[in-house]
Amino acid sequence: MTDGLRDRLIGAWKLVSYREHPVDGSDPFEPLGHEPQGIIMYTPDGYMSAQLSKPDRPHFASGDWFDGTPEEYEQEATSYIAYCGPFHVDEEKQTLAHSMFVSLFPDWAGQSQPRLVTLDGDNLQLGSASPIQSSGRTVNSVLIWRRAEPN
Repeated sequence: MTDGLRDRLIGAWKLVSYREHPVDGSDPFEPLGHEPQGIIMYTPDGYMSAQLSKPDRPHFASGDWFDGTPEEYEQEATSYIAYCGPFHVDEEKQTLAHSMFVSLFPDWAGQSQPRLVTLDGDNLQLGSASPIQSSGRTVNSVLIWRRAEPN
C-alpha cells in the first residue's frame, strides 16, 4: 500500500515558482519575481510553516528590525509572505487545508484556506481552491515546490 497524501507531504519543500492567474484572463504575473525563494514545511505532528520571499531584499539602513523607515517597512511587507499553523488532509478527497495561526498578513490569521494539491514524486503543486485578491486583482495562485534535499 502506498503512503497517503499526508505522509507524502511531510518534510521541507523549496519554492520553484509562484504565479498568479487573473480570473479576467489577463496575463499571469509573478508577485515575488521570476526567481522567488521559499520553504514550506509539513511536520509529522500536523503543523506547517510557509516562508516566501523576493530574492535580494534590501537591508534596513538602521540595521534594527524595529527602527525602519515607512518605505523600508512597506518594502519588507510587500516582498515577503509568511504564515504557519496546523494543516489538515482529507485522504478520501485528496484535499489539503492550511490553518493560519500566525500570519504576516493579519487578515489571514485565524483563517483556514483550502489548497488544490498535486503531488508527483518530489514535485508539489499548490493552488488556491478559490480566487483571492492580489495586487488589486482577483486571481488563482499556483505555486510549484520541489522536495528539499536533506540537510
